[in-house]
Amino acid sequence: MSYTTVRGEAESEFIEKKSRFIGQVRPVPDEAEAMRFVEKVRAKYPDASHNVWAYNLRQGRCRCSDDGEPSGTAGQPALDALQKAGVEDAVVVVTRYFGGILLGAGGLVRAYSRAARDAVNEAGVCEASLCYELRFSVDYGLYGKVERLLPAHHAELLDTSFASDVTLTVRLRAERREALTAALVELTAGRCKVETTGECWLDLP
Repeated sequence: MSYTTVRGEAESEFIEKKSRFIGQVRPVPDEAEAMRFVEKVRAKYPDASHNVWAYNLRQGRCRCSDDGEPSGTAGQPALDALQKAGVEDAVVVVTRYFGGILLGAGGLVRAYSRAARDAVNEAGVCEASLCYELRFSVDYGLYGKVERLLPAHHAELLDTSFASDVTLTVRLRAERREALTAALVELTAGRCKVETTGECWLDLP
């Protein structure tokens, strides 16, 4: 299970016929977080002529706003830029400071498309995969073998605690969980109990 999104928050800027366009993008898990980002940008640029926004979430959930620009010339082109890049669970806000020269409908579409596209390119895209966090305990005699086992399963070690046993917390892609669990059970002769403690979407190998 995976999808394509932007790597992180990013910003780009250009001038078109004296109008300043600032594109900002970031990954978001849901509509609420997308709208919080929109409000954050509005607060950052309260004197802007327009703060146009669009978000594209998984399962086809998407919305956009022209924020006062002529209908269809701003929000939809920004949304189209996300969708053409194949980016999901992401929001883009394009801020415009009007420079006094009208761009026309076609000019606005091109400018807002470019601003959103440039922001996505600045952020870069990645494949976000469903990942699990696992916790398990082994005795001290097996600790070294377990440490060597983890890289073979592309498991990222998050935490290690030392008590009567050694307890490890790791993170790995969902499709690797079964193989790692089987390897741990085999290594410990069935004594290792693996607990899934969380899940998230990350760009992991």
